[in-house]
Amino acid sequence: MNILVCVSPVPDTTTKITFADNNTKFNTNGVQFIINPYDELALTRALEITEAQGGEVTVITVGTAGTEPIIRKALAIGAHNAIRVNLDPVDAMQVAKAIQVAVADKSFDLILTGRESIDHNGGLVAGLLAELMGMNLINVVTKIDVDGTTVTAVRDIDGGRETVSCELPAVLSAQKDLCEPRIPNMRGIMQARTKPLQVVEYSESATGTSVSSFELPPAKEGVKLIDAANAGELIDLLRTEKKLI
Repeated sequence: MNILVCVSPVPDTTTKITFADNNTKFNTNGVQFIINPYDELALTRALEITEAQGGEVTVITVGTAGTEPIIRKALAIGAHNAIRVNLDPVDAMQVAKAIQVAVADKSFDLILTGRESIDHNGGLVAGLLAELMGMNLINVVTKIDVDGTTVTAVRDIDGGRETVSCELPAVLSAQKDLCEPRIPNMRGIMQARTKPLQVVEYSESATGTSVSSFELPPAKEGVKLIDAANAGELIDLLRTEKKLI
């Protein structure tokens, strides 16, 4: 069982967001990057599957050399191999195409991604990658089991859960509750230094996306306190000022 896990570096949730170049680029100065939490779940489940059934886990990241500490952490968690596509991606389609090209000469039974990255929250890469590679797709799953050439997954839907099966190869995206993410230990950290990390150049940098500007959400307004005995004033404010009722 050979599994590919797509790993995205994202800013730590405590990061203070600022922009550069006239608000057209995210300012990375002083930003601490981490593995996208949903991708950590995908990686952990991939390791559990290969430990039970045999095989290898390869992680892939589309990014510049600055993303390599994130890749080494994934290797420290337990991944066997790593690929970095040397590209500063603009959108999800560019990421999916870069991954497709980078693994064109390789064979994977299963490709796992996170449901979305916590910075852009697009949730597009899994579906795009499945289409580009001609694989089955099961999106946003909370359980993954592999039996021979069949993968069975559980996913949340409105009002309940559904169980879906399909033939391998397939692409699945991980949701919270899939598993408990692993933390790298000292042995894993030491081994990660010598595990193979392949760098793949990607020349097709054209993208259909352009950014005009980024902007921060408006600052929170001050709290307006209304006396509990004056419910009428509260209702009037909600109706006339906030337009909520």
